Amino acid sequence: MALGSGSTSNGGADVVRTAEAAGGSGRSRTGVLGYAILGLLAVEPLTGYQLAQRMRAPIGYMWTARHSQIYPELAKLLADGQVRATVIPGRGPRDTKRYTITATGRRALRTWVDSPLTELARSELLLRVRSLWLISPERARAFIVEQRARYEQRLKLYTEEELNFAPMAADLFDPTTAASAAYATLHFGIGRVRHTIEWCDWMLARLDQHTGAAQHDDVPRSQR
Repeated sequence: MALGSGSTSNGGADVVRTAEAAGGSGRSRTGVLGYAILGLLAVEPLTGYQLAQRMRAPIGYMWTARHSQIYPELAKLLADGQVRATVIPGRGPRDTKRYTITATGRRALRTWVDSPLTELARSELLLRVRSLWLISPERARAFIVEQRARYEQRLKLYTEEELNFAPMAADLFDPTTAASAAYATLHFGIGRVRHTIEWCDWMLARLDQHTGAAQHDDVPRSQR
């Protein structure tokens, strides 16, 4: 059965259910997750499982979504006529659907990409750092050390992924290719992670300086 009530499935037939056919106004209800999905489908058609894998990596590096959120979002995109689903043979008892972006979805994606961006990135890390003064310097240092290790691991992951772009070297400097845009996001991620590691080192140096000064003050003058 195709995604969305009122839609049909017939072998390899395309399944498209527009907002007008569903009795809606036709206005887009697409959120950021929807545009992330459209962005993936603009490169190539994908099944729901493949979309879920892409949402883990590389999209998961910049925008997180639970697996349970993807299929409801696909249903919205299908209802709005921004994607179509083709039923293909699958291993399990349920139909496997391969999703393709429609001309409507591509126009919506272009409009979103070209719209003003007003929201800056949020960071729980920095929210915690704002209140780091409430715990002991030792616990604060342990927290920063842990974060640094996490970002070191992320940097290793990014630099390994960068090697995958080597066969596409000719496309990386052509801003009209999907490979160029994907590499641009990875390059941004590498730079941000490296900067965060440098910031962690700066924080650790400050904490160590404070600890050293405190230990010096605790030494009796006669022993200095």
